[in-house]
Amino acid sequence: MLRTPLGRFRLIGILEGISYLLLLFVGMPLKYGADLPVAVTVTGALHGVLFVLYVLALIYVKFADRWSYGLAIGAFLASLLPFGNFVLDARLRKRQSHR
Repeated sequence: MLRTPLGRFRLIGILEGISYLLLLFVGMPLKYGADLPVAVTVTGALHGVLFVLYVLALIYVKFADRWSYGLAIGAFLASLLPFGNFVLDARLRKRQSHR
């Protein structure tokens, strides 16, 4: 999986998607429900780092694998939606297996 730009992008996408869900469904409830703002500080920082890596990996795979601008924009938009990275990953896995 880590041998190709697409494989690395998929891995970073999964990790970024997990961090986003942790931020939304663990960090935010702990911040507002249990008055623990440190939960968002920690999960938010982790998510921020992974999001930057995701964008850098997206730029790299766009040019390395000659993705269309539409596909690259769709991949970026997927990262903004909860569970979006997982839907994208399923589609990318099919794309990768047809090579």
